[in-house]
Amino acid sequence: MTELPDVASLRLLLLIDEHGSLGAAARELAISQPAASARLRTLESRYGLSLVSRSTRGSLLTEDGKAVSAWARNVMNELNRVQIGLGALSAQRRGDLKIAASLTIAEFFLPRWLADLHRSQPAMHIGMLVVNSTEVVSMVRDGQVKLGFIESAVKVPDLNSCRVGSDRLAVVVAPDHPWAAAKAPIGRDELAATSFVVREPGSGTRETFERALGTTAKVVLEAGSTNVIIAAALNGVGPAVVSEVAVRQSLESGALVSVSVTLDLRRALRAIWRRQDKLRPPIDDLVAIAAKGHL
Repeated sequence: MTELPDVASLRLLLLIDEHGSLGAAARELAISQPAASARLRTLESRYGLSLVSRSTRGSLLTEDGKAVSAWARNVMNELNRVQIGLGALSAQRRGDLKIAASLTIAEFFLPRWLADLHRSQPAMHIGMLVVNSTEVVSMVRDGQVKLGFIESAVKVPDLNSCRVGSDRLAVVVAPDHPWAAAKAPIGRDELAATSFVVREPGSGTRETFERALGTTAKVVLEAGSTNVIIAAALNGVGPAVVSEVAVRQSLESGALVSVSVTLDLRRALRAIWRRQDKLRPPIDDLVAIAAKGHL
């Protein structure tokens, strides 16, 4: 198995690309230029690649270097998401702001919102719980958290809410599934007669799908994890219902196919809080950041 590159080497490569200079990249990393050069040579020799072309005019990435740099940038972005998520979830943190979020929002939307909040308020500590939408509503009602984020096609009657975005569910199948080659949208009756890979009851995804379907969905596999649902669809367990944003890469690569259906699978992303609670900092700051991307 090929050894994984270390994060420090990937960061060095990105900085060389950004500054066009090995020396400038070394200064930003607070290491000597010889140490940076040695780190780069180790990375190149490990994989038998030439990643950087050096001359008196500076350092430029080769074609291989540009490809590795693009991958490295994705890795660094994901590591940043992990760092933010770990900070929010850590039970050791004090939690100036306690929030609860549904799985889809916690995975694909909140990291960006929390990063923006952190930039403006770096000392802010956030405690975050990741549960399904029904549990988020319950926790807000009971005062366990001051703010919740859910996916819902309708407002929660007894809570204040603010629409902070929108999302759409996709029905996805493996490329060899008969629906992958369907010429016309799959209708309600056929969908109602088919067993799906879906989230558990209480999730915003399940609620949105069954509301659009007009009946309780038949289930071949029920899971509380988006990754498990996607893996089941990839392996042909059955058609899966999942947020479009969660399967974007699988659709772009052709590993999964999005099926056209006659149902309206759009849903709103909402921030919710108790009616007796006024939005004050930092709650209103986070809601404003989330809503900004929707405007």
